[in-house]
Amino acid sequence: MAFADPQSITISAVTSPLPRVSVEEDESTYQSADGLIQLQASHDSGKRFRHVLRVNHNKLTADPFKPTENVKVGMSHYLVFDVPIAGYTAAEQLAVYTGFKTMYTATSDLLITKLLGGEN
Repeated sequence: MAFADPQSITISAVTSPLPRVSVEEDESTYQSADGLIQLQASHDSGKRFRHVLRVNHNKLTADPFKPTENVKVGMSHYLVFDVPIAGYTAAEQLAVYTGFKTMYTATSDLLITKLLGGEN
């Protein structure tokens, strides 16, 4: 089953619609019209289940070596659930995620701010 189409993401107060551009058996891809933002949802199974939600973000910026020219740069952020085949219900997985999300969003995302600043 696929997510609703389109998805949307808001980055720096700008909402970008992300219509579905690809569907495979265990993966769907949603992408902005300019191709600079992409959302991927995928699942893999083997000895464990791996569920991934990933956003890829690209932008044009000044080339640090040739400041008069622009270069495309990109970053990714993803959320991974890596669980055993048996032993955790979906509700238990959601409870772990909820606790984790509560921790990292507390105090205006302070933990993430510190992480991005190099703290550990």
